[in-house]
Amino acid sequence: MPERRGRIAVVGGANVDIGGFPAATLIAGDSNPGRVRISMGGVGRNIAENAARMGLEVSLTTALGDDANGRMLLEDCRAKGIGTGSCVIDAGARTSVYLFIDDARGDMYCAVNDMEIQSRLTPERIAPALERLNRMDAVVIDANLPEETIRYLARELRAPLFADPVSVAKAGKLRGALESIYCLKPNRIEAELLTGVQIRDAVDAAEAAKRLNDAGVRRVYLSMGLQGALCAEGGHCSFLPCCARGAVNATGAGDAFSAALVWAHCEGMDLRQSGIAGMAAASIAAGAMETVSPKMSRNRLVRAMAEISAEL
Repeated sequence: MPERRGRIAVVGGANVDIGGFPAATLIAGDSNPGRVRISMGGVGRNIAENAARMGLEVSLTTALGDDANGRMLLEDCRAKGIGTGSCVIDAGARTSVYLFIDDARGDMYCAVNDMEIQSRLTPERIAPALERLNRMDAVVIDANLPEETIRYLARELRAPLFADPVSVAKAGKLRGALESIYCLKPNRIEAELLTGVQIRDAVDAAEAAKRLNDAGVRRVYLSMGLQGALCAEGGHCSFLPCCARGAVNATGAGDAFSAALVWAHCEGMDLRQSGIAGMAAASIAAGAMETVSPKMSRNRLVRAMAEISAEL
């Protein structure tokens, strides 16, 4: 597979992640022995780092406070080759923090996010970067952005627009932009919110994906956790079974999936191959304690894709 270095921009959330990993079965309401790790996170930032590790040229636009956490995030991005020239720095504001606790299986048990600063990414503060964004091979947004900013970018962008709903609490912000989204990656409950379809199996998932296609989204990748993922374009669906093995931390797997979708777009892959790329990236991510796997790379991703393809 010949290498092509695509250029993408990510506009979305960045925060410091504080993760708790219990050593045994989690007991609610009690102090649980385990490990606590601090790493750089945020859906937009995670997508940006994964994409950079996959070999893409990446820039990130996010809101940061002029504080120790903000400086740590900027330094980390620059060290990983992520451009930060369009970041919005607000003196006196708190840089976002995301606190999560996994259960003993590596699935998220609960989380709290302090991301008020992302509301400051208004259209007026994004506008100076618009010309640069439109020169990209793709632009990725997440639903941490204010709804008015999502609508502004959907209206003004000419580059293909990829969107990650982030969570049920934030996915609804994308409703007014669906007709302009090239690629959307919701999970089951986010897709239920956006379509009104109760998703119990692959048949329901196909109906939800069709509604999103009908609303204007060109490609839909509906993640169903351990059940796999459904890929849809033009009302035509392809189901991919879950190939996860050895998962230790599911947090960040969806962000890796999203990054792989935009990487696959830059590589010119079709609907199904892009979905396989997403599944492969999610599997690599879930095998690491860190939110973004330090083992993520273009070569590792291509090998994982080949392994998954051989099993299908």
